[in-house]
Amino acid sequence: MRTRPFFGARIEDRLKKVINRVLKRRGWQESVRPYTGYGTSEQIRVLARIVLQPSKQFGIVQAANALLYRRGWRNFIAFSKADAAASVRFGDTTVPVRADRGGYIDVRIKNPGLEPGWHSVTVQGSDGASAVASVQIIGDDITFGVVSDIDDTILSTWLPRPFLAAWNSFVLTEQARQAIPGMARWYQQMLEANPGAPIIFVSTGAFNTYPMIRRFQKRHGIPHGAMLLTDWGPTNTGWFRSGTDHKRTALRELARDLPNIRWLLVGDDGQHDPELYAEFAELQPEHVLARAIRELSPGEAVLAHGIRLEDGEHRWNPTTAPEFRAPDGDGLADKLRKLDIISF
Repeated sequence: MRTRPFFGARIEDRLKKVINRVLKRRGWQESVRPYTGYGTSEQIRVLARIVLQPSKQFGIVQAANALLYRRGWRNFIAFSKADAAASVRFGDTTVPVRADRGGYIDVRIKNPGLEPGWHSVTVQGSDGASAVASVQIIGDDITFGVVSDIDDTILSTWLPRPFLAAWNSFVLTEQARQAIPGMARWYQQMLEANPGAPIIFVSTGAFNTYPMIRRFQKRHGIPHGAMLLTDWGPTNTGWFRSGTDHKRTALRELARDLPNIRWLLVGDDGQHDPELYAEFAELQPEHVLARAIRELSPGEAVLAHGIRLEDGEHRWNPTTAPEFRAPDGDGLADKLRKLDIISF
């Protein structure tokens, strides 16, 4: 059994400590990046990140921001503040927390009495920086929710083809990103017909892109919900973290945190969503209502991974939780109506 973190992670941690000291001497300041969380009557899951970023007084940074307004590379102008002390405050309650080696805060805190609906909590760093994070408290009587992928499900990105991924992530302006037709309308209809139901976005994308995705959602009318993203770089077990393991873990955590909900799992056939969703539906059928898979066009499939995954490759065959497929949100909505398993 491994007793020490992977050596790549240890090297990264040492470099972070050195770089943190250098950046602080150069005037970089602590900043808190809040992410949307969720909760129940029992507990609240708070998500945020503590980073160091250039001071706003640096004229060169302001000039760059004006010149390259909201281009993708801006999402990465920060450096994690590893193992930073912080606190979470809501109402009269303050809870001390600590960031992990990537600067991330992912904690579950006892709900002090927040009612179902949207609430704000304040995350404050040790140097005084703070930010307000949104959390959705989900009622104990809610039995339906949506889990949605992001890339090629609501947002056309052509990931993970390396050149196109880099171009989309670092160069294009946010306004150049394209929404998948019909998805926003479908999500709005389902949540309007099922008041209080959550939508949770689970993706292998980096948390660095969270601000861009939130602005994209607002611009295209995609409902607000918690986002369970990931981090890039070495982990405690290897050089790269597994995207499929991240999604698998996220689904298990949702089943544990929200045991009363049966999920509509929405993804695409460009990577591993069909197999992951089928696996989850077979292992935990009580938590899955149905599986909706957006079919990529032949061109999108080639750009995504060079070939289209064949249905025969899926080794999981759940007897419950029907799967249906269509190329866009309107097509998926029509097929879900025919199943007549939820109202919208």
